[in-house]
Amino acid sequence: MASSTPMPLTLQQAIDYALQNKSTLQSTRLNEQVAKARVGEIRSQGLPQINGAAGITDNFKLQKSLVDFSRFGGAPLSGTTLTQEDIVKAQSGPVVLQPKYGEAPQTGPTPLAFGLQYAGNAAISASQLLFDGSYLLGLKAASVYEKLSVKQTRQSEIDVVEQVSKAYYSTLVARERLKLLARNVTRLDTLLYQTTQTYKEGFVEKLDVQRLQVQANNLKIEQQKAQRLVDLSVDLLRFQMGLDQRQPIVLADSLDAAITGAQTSVQTTDNFNYSNRIEYSVLETQRDLAVLDVRNRRSGYLPKLNLVAAYGVTGSDPRFGGLMEFRGPDSRNAAGYINQNWFGFGNVGLQLQLPVFDGFRKKYSIQQAKLALEQVNKGFTTLQQSVDLQRQQGETTLQNSLDVLNNQKANLDLATEVARVSKIKFQEGVGSNLEVITAETDLRQAQTNYYAALYDVLVAKVDFAKANGSLYQAQK
Repeated sequence: MASSTPMPLTLQQAIDYALQNKSTLQSTRLNEQVAKARVGEIRSQGLPQINGAAGITDNFKLQKSLVDFSRFGGAPLSGTTLTQEDIVKAQSGPVVLQPKYGEAPQTGPTPLAFGLQYAGNAAISASQLLFDGSYLLGLKAASVYEKLSVKQTRQSEIDVVEQVSKAYYSTLVARERLKLLARNVTRLDTLLYQTTQTYKEGFVEKLDVQRLQVQANNLKIEQQKAQRLVDLSVDLLRFQMGLDQRQPIVLADSLDAAITGAQTSVQTTDNFNYSNRIEYSVLETQRDLAVLDVRNRRSGYLPKLNLVAAYGVTGSDPRFGGLMEFRGPDSRNAAGYINQNWFGFGNVGLQLQLPVFDGFRKKYSIQQAKLALEQVNKGFTTLQQSVDLQRQQGETTLQNSLDVLNNQKANLDLATEVARVSKIKFQEGVGSNLEVITAETDLRQAQTNYYAALYDVLVAKVDFAKANGSLYQAQK
């Protein structure tokens, strides 16, 4: 929520606020959470995998199969004939009667339907990974990927620091220039008033007053434009910070301190390490990922071993209601016979997958991974050359900007003195009005050039710090 109370901001406070509230950074940090979730997902593959399943089937038309009864040794039972000998034996004890089968009929295979109309099943299955070469490598790669996401967030933070710093300095310079224009307007208004009074007394011409009036009008228009530029700079700063556009702010830093920091930074360019650049650190992590990718693809030649187990029940019945009765081994029908319709089952075992031949797919996959790793390695040379160039350009640009600033400061001091002397000469009647106007015009141009040089120095300071990897040092 925006407050009507102005928020005082140093550059560091503006940066800290942006790092916490910039929406693009908040979105980038979500990638870190995604990477952590990815690590958990891969780790879960090494934990027991347990699944349950259940189903009911209505076999409204049972599938039939052909059965050749001649393969079973004869025709159906034709009956048993008792002999006198069997009767005598039966009178003295138990007798085993041998059934007699007729000749097998030559009818051919007979279609028979197996099973009942309604069938059901329920089971729990479990598996445990015992060995998979790619699993441990996957865990390592996921951990490295998590580090990469953190570094990418750091890279985004550096970009935000750069944007906020430049917007802050732009606003600081614009406000200082606006203050100077306000003093110019006050000084010229005073001169215009004095000249008007002198004209009324008949000591100067009307043309002198008109010239000063034109000059004053132009200066006020320039002041209005400068005010709009300040408003725009403040809006940009609030945007880069992620701050509500309705929140008024007050800049607490001074230009003098910022310029002093720029002069100091040119003298502290020793002990540079490429690892200071986040781009180099990101590339190192990408190389680690590429190495793991090669190893992971090689692990495709290794076998995989899993422990598996299952336990469940199956049932069937000619009626759906009967299936739902879940009759176990102790169930009896009206006649006293067992009528169990649900039966349990269970198994446990090992599953071994051994790659034999895949048409050289893994071979070419490994070649691709090696080439990708080689590309990453070559990227280090390119990045080092780019960093060297950026540092050299940054140092040169900053030094040139400081030289221009010193020159423009000398010009500003000289133009200020010329304007002061011209005004005194005009007031004492020994100088012309045109001389005053020319001096004021030169002064405004010198002021414009000076503040432009100021901004160039501050921007070059930010760019140089970024090139050296010292723009933003996050807490480790």
